[in-house]
Amino acid sequence: MKRFLTTTAIATVCLIAAAVSSSAAAHRDEAVYRAAEAHRADALDLLKTIVDIDSGSGDIAGGQRIEEVLAERLKAAGAEVHSEPAEVNTVAPNLVAVFHGTGKAKVLIIAHIDTVFGPGTVAKRPFRIEGDRAYGPGVGDEKAGVVNAVTALEILHELGFKDYASLTLLIDGSEELGSPGSTELIKRLAKQSDVEFNMEPGDPPDALTVWRKGAGTILLQVRGRAAHAGMVPQNGRNAAIELVHQLASLQDRFPHSGDGPTVNLTLIKAGDRGNIIPDFAQASFDVRFRQPSQFDEVLSKMKSGLAPPLVPETTATVLDEPSSYPPLIENPQTDALGRRAQAIYGELGRSIALSGNGGASESAVASSVGTPALDGLGFVGEGFHTDHESVDLNLATPRLYLFTRLLMDACATHR
Repeated sequence: MKRFLTTTAIATVCLIAAAVSSSAAAHRDEAVYRAAEAHRADALDLLKTIVDIDSGSGDIAGGQRIEEVLAERLKAAGAEVHSEPAEVNTVAPNLVAVFHGTGKAKVLIIAHIDTVFGPGTVAKRPFRIEGDRAYGPGVGDEKAGVVNAVTALEILHELGFKDYASLTLLIDGSEELGSPGSTELIKRLAKQSDVEFNMEPGDPPDALTVWRKGAGTILLQVRGRAAHAGMVPQNGRNAAIELVHQLASLQDRFPHSGDGPTVNLTLIKAGDRGNIIPDFAQASFDVRFRQPSQFDEVLSKMKSGLAPPLVPETTATVLDEPSSYPPLIENPQTDALGRRAQAIYGELGRSIALSGNGGASESAVASSVGTPALDGLGFVGEGFHTDHESVDLNLATPRLYLFTRLLMDACATHR
């Protein structure tokens, strides 16, 4: 992956880094904090509204319904809002809101509204609050991040803050699939921006994301010969049995967890009918990697690791699908943004960690074109992609304060 930084981007990061020591002990901005507290209830109402709309990847109608809700809010806050058609026709369109100011900074914010949950999920388990946590499909990943971004922009509008050339919010409709509907749009907007902030959830107990693994898929395909399973099964060459054999030979060759590259079996398919010996079987592996070269290493090792066939006259082939996201590689520019965020959080007497994880996101796409990117700016949550996904409401106000102040701070570096 080619990586470079523009002169403007380098200047941005240097100014941010220089500001860290001078304001690390600063007191909180009372106007911003009061606004964050005042907006908390309304933010949770908006969160309930959009969580209670099914919007799994590919649910175009659901995605459009949420975008209509958000567009109304953003227009009321002074943004120019328009819909950008998806780059493929199987996912929801993208929403772009641009705020124009009187300063020089150009800031890009990216959040996504698609989830991994199918139609009807909301009816089974709608948004709910229990104690200090909110639950619901996609509540953390990443509808709370969407709400945090929209609410911060509303606060800046109410405070009359205009010290920027543009604040651009991109609502992505296909992130959970690797952003097939928005990748080129992300690159174009990132190239026009000094910095990108991403609204993926923060990791518990309270962290920002400065590195992410890239994501790719490797396929193991087996071809055999079909036959009637009852009359002449001996004439068949069972691709499913051969696939199981090959999977057993690969099982212990790759790590399944940890900070380095990981390989995990996620999908298996064999046959179309119950009375036919299957002539085709396929397994899909989810591959995560810190460096682009690591994906190639896994692919090579998997090809060389195939076992001699167990089922005669079957063939096994290893293929790769294009990487959906490159890795977000930790770098001095992202670390500087993280340290600045730590200083801002310190205004509340709080500390926040800088970490990374195996979940891919659009921030890696923005970073790949040379734009400094900081991720994990949504609410803190856990249980993502499960039926117990939740966010920590104790951190709702601090996280809203942090993001609002971070936007102001990034803009101030370009006065």
